[in-house]
Amino acid sequence: MEQKEFLNTILPCKDTLYRLAKRLLVSSDEAEDAVQEVFLKLWKGRDKIDNYRSPEAFAVTMTKNYCLDRLKSRQASNLKIVHSNYKNSDNIERTIEGNEGVELVTKIMQTLPEKQKMIMQLRDIEQFEFAEISQMLEINETAIRVALSRARKVVREQLIKQYNYGIS
Repeated sequence: MEQKEFLNTILPCKDTLYRLAKRLLVSSDEAEDAVQEVFLKLWKGRDKIDNYRSPEAFAVTMTKNYCLDRLKSRQASNLKIVHSNYKNSDNIERTIEGNEGVELVTKIMQTLPEKQKMIMQLRDIEQFEFAEISQMLEINETAIRVALSRARKVVREQLIKQYNYGIS
């Protein structure tokens, strides 16, 4: 695989890889480093990329595995929580409320088991289809749907609890 073909195949999924890495590692700097490392590994193994049906799915799987390895390493304790993915709005109150909502959902997602967190990230944020997620995570679609349903239920229950201030 030549450089031009590599760039045309792998570069378009850079943003997806970054968002996945940021969701798992939380830190923007760590996410950038992760994507850079994955790109380097992909470049070194560029001759084998054609063996995969979906180079994007392969890159996402590599990113997921790299991020999970980073989280398991001793350096994970140095990660800082920084998150702001919400668009600015003209209305300050709406902006603040929106940012608080995004932060709350992010905090709730951090409490989910890794598999549920990853499935929710890939489906609800990255907008991947169930078949693509199944291929990336090597889990059947039914298990993905069940895990996603459970993750959404936890997030929904925690949001209701938070916004009702504990009043049922």
